[in-house]
Amino acid sequence: MTVGALLDAGASPEALIEGLSSLKTGARCQVEKTSRRGIAASKFRVNTEGASTKHRHLPHILNLIENATISAAVKSKASAVFTRLGEAEAQVHGISLEKVHFHEVGAADSIADIVGACIALDLLGIEEVHVSPVNVGSGTVQTEHGVLPVPAPATAALLAGKPIYARGPELELTTPTGAAIATALGVSFGALPPMRISSIGYGAGDRDFPQHANVLRVLVGEKSAAPEAAVVSVIEANIDDSSPQVLGYTLERLMEEGALDVSLSPLQMKKNRPGTLLRVIAKPEHQERLAQMVLAETSTLGLRIYSAERRVREREVVQVETPWGNVRGKVSGSSFAPEYEDCRTIAKTTGTPLKQVLATVTEAYLKKTR
Repeated sequence: MTVGALLDAGASPEALIEGLSSLKTGARCQVEKTSRRGIAASKFRVNTEGASTKHRHLPHILNLIENATISAAVKSKASAVFTRLGEAEAQVHGISLEKVHFHEVGAADSIADIVGACIALDLLGIEEVHVSPVNVGSGTVQTEHGVLPVPAPATAALLAGKPIYARGPELELTTPTGAAIATALGVSFGALPPMRISSIGYGAGDRDFPQHANVLRVLVGEKSAAPEAAVVSVIEANIDDSSPQVLGYTLERLMEEGALDVSLSPLQMKKNRPGTLLRVIAKPEHQERLAQMVLAETSTLGLRIYSAERRVREREVVQVETPWGNVRGKVSGSSFAPEYEDCRTIAKTTGTPLKQVLATVTEAYLKKTR
């Protein structure tokens, strides 16, 4: 479905098939136009009749990729996807990476899927891949290891820390192959980034569901200057029996461990007890780790966790020349803010009041831009 969507968005089928032929797996590939629930889409098919479908180890697959007539960038991406997949399989089975058999993924069609996706991304000139929350499906799936719950173990391991959900028919809607492509190549998971769309592609799955169109959509475009939108996790706890020292320490630890922001607000709790609202804003993939830290470091017995959309203005970091050397600052539109940590270090080492350092850096930036 990934390959079909990228071809539908404008990647050259002829160039893609030529690149896949150089893998010498014996598989034959073709692209056809179809529809799912009335949505026009492209279906990428791999015919493995007569091709080798034996189980393969990672070094064998990486060797096939290295010897193929494809660009160095495609080789690097495809190798990264297979390595990511191998690491997940090794984790699930409790064995070393070298001993992993790729089973279904070692077959010629799955090699074509992964390498084909990397070729198509290269043909479209894609520099960054952003992924929406992933619908993994539900129910069970038949594998070489027997009947397993959805998501399959390798899929679950690959998507650990990523936003997922289950909606639609009780089927596997995300395979280990798809999860490996998304997690190895995706730079973010969540809301659509600000962009100007140049093309749209739909890749068709094998089935045609009655509930929804069985397609994967890709949006191709250029970055725009619109405010950045991102899905974040908000972790909250009402606390009335932790000391200020503990709360201050917890705030510091949460920031050190990757929280986007942490705040403490006074509140009046039940039974007229004064308390503190601890609120943590985190990336979804950091949610569980930070939630466990709040439970461990404070006296709270429970948390509230919910998703929110965060909007951030486009900004850049600049260097400003000052009497104390170069100091970093953030610029967004006509606004400038000195980097606090740089100014704090200067204030401590020179004995200059912090407010004076901030004012001097700001003045230096304004003189530079006049």
